[in-house]
Amino acid sequence: MSPALETLHRIFGYSSFRGPQAEIIDHLIAGGDALVLMPTGGGKSLCYQIPALLRPGTAVIVSPLIALMQNQVDALLQVGVRAAYLNSSMDYATASATEQKVLNGELDLIYVSPERLLTDRFLSLLDRLDREGQLALFAIDEAHCVSQWGHDFRPEYIQLSALHEHYPHIPRIALTATADALTRQEIITRLGLDSARIFISSFDRPNIRYLVAERDNPRQQLLEFLAGHSNEAGIVYCLSRKKVDETAAWLSVQGFTALPYHAGLDAATRQKNQQQFLRDEPVIMVATIAFGMGIDKPDVRFVAHLDLPKSLEAYYQETGRAGRDGEPAEAWMAYGLNDVVIHRQRIDESVAGEEQKRVERGKLDALLAWCETTDCRRVFLLNYFSEAAAPCNNCDTCLNPPEIWDGTEAARKALSAALRTGQRFGAGHLIDVLRGKATDKVQQFGHQELPTFGVGADLDDHGWRAVFRQLLATGLLHADAQAYGALQLTESARPLLRGECTLSLRRAAARTIKKFPQGRTALALVRRRQSSTTASLASSAIHAPIIDALRAWRSERAREQGVPAYVILHDRTLHELAARRPHSTNELLDVPGIGQTKADRYGEALLGVLIKNFSPVL
Repeated sequence: MSPALETLHRIFGYSSFRGPQAEIIDHLIAGGDALVLMPTGGGKSLCYQIPALLRPGTAVIVSPLIALMQNQVDALLQVGVRAAYLNSSMDYATASATEQKVLNGELDLIYVSPERLLTDRFLSLLDRLDREGQLALFAIDEAHCVSQWGHDFRPEYIQLSALHEHYPHIPRIALTATADALTRQEIITRLGLDSARIFISSFDRPNIRYLVAERDNPRQQLLEFLAGHSNEAGIVYCLSRKKVDETAAWLSVQGFTALPYHAGLDAATRQKNQQQFLRDEPVIMVATIAFGMGIDKPDVRFVAHLDLPKSLEAYYQETGRAGRDGEPAEAWMAYGLNDVVIHRQRIDESVAGEEQKRVERGKLDALLAWCETTDCRRVFLLNYFSEAAAPCNNCDTCLNPPEIWDGTEAARKALSAALRTGQRFGAGHLIDVLRGKATDKVQQFGHQELPTFGVGADLDDHGWRAVFRQLLATGLLHADAQAYGALQLTESARPLLRGECTLSLRRAAARTIKKFPQGRTALALVRRRQSSTTASLASSAIHAPIIDALRAWRSERAREQGVPAYVILHDRTLHELAARRPHSTNELLDVPGIGQTKADRYGEALLGVLIKNFSPVL
């Protein structure tokens, strides 16, 4: 058995590596640099944690968020690894004591923020470790934060090139769960990883079902969606702080345990709400994008978006927080015409340079195309990340293929209405003109006299909104930020308007939420696309009483120690315990997720729970 595999089993309780983990670990142990792109839940942390234990000295892990550092350190301490963090939440005395532990060789890993790492004080500490040969490696987590085109850009990440300049002989590993080709190249360039080996795992998360609903009555639609996720933890993303507060309050009135999270809340409230979410409770976190990075909660069963994200990368990153345990999860989004207008306005009105605006428009166009696709959403998503895929049978377009119709004439009518009204009005007014509604505004501008007035009576408001949304998504129209979102024709609309080409559109869906198979029935549909789960998971219903008892025991231990429940044991480990019913400490060591330290610490108590709940009847 190799040292890396022995460490994996002894410390972390697993008998084999997944995907490219072993290759990445061997490469880093040998002193090589690496860029690792691996989906959320794919085991990125082990790729640097095991080399940190096998190389001499202390590994320095750069992490962007305090919560992420704390969760990682809590989990490592549980398995007996000497780890700590340095961040702004610590007082001077505690930080100094932690620094002294690093200098004394008492820590295997130290987690730091990029701001802390780049201080003269910490660089001096690194210099001393380097002189003494006690600097094991650098790991840069959430490396996509270095990209100015990315959705989580952190300016201080750019300065991490100093690691390569000051310590060129120390191996570095940069890790991210999402990055398109442009972002990957920027990570390589800005971090000086030109000679690094690149490891790209599949971006596919087959246990996540992707669903997009045409926004009609978003609160009612959200309620109908949540009806399939009672007593489960999830995240609801909103674009604004105000909408977060209002949605959380409304969900609470509906009987859900819903908490808000955004940058406008004080730090104590954010921390309190996050900790309640991380505990083993069915909490719904209603949040802006300020919440999520580094949230390692494995049993998030759904992620819902009430507003359109900024890009496909952002969407993939946010929805990737669901189903980290491999069990079925859903990503649901309500999407409407106003989303397109708002995002285009934000881009146009931003102070960014024209090149950055061009990139952001391209990313938004890709996301809109994904929303409006008539093909498999997973195929589209994976193709965006340069990965080939087959239809998944686990997204709305696979399970309920949209109806396609020849929308050429409807599109020409819509474009003509925009043109004849002077390209100064939004979709609502144009729909009134097309449907022949002589509203006060229509009469004010005399638009009831236009040839296009009333030519669209064959479609209702819902149908016309779908047409305008798709014209925006395909780039035939754009929303002018300077004219309050007025819809204007682009050059690519001219051939269609002149009758030189045709256009196929997806039919507006009926105003009902489709009910698809839930839970394990849903996951069975995609088993052929991923390795099968363990027998213990497949038969979890049989073992429900013992699993409930183990959960109760785990929750008590978590409360005692002030850590999230999954830090004690993951759900998957509880299922394995219930199925295998070990009778000794040695047998416990064969259960995935239980290494030597956890067996020593919790073995007797776990065996007691198992015996108490499943004593043989004589």
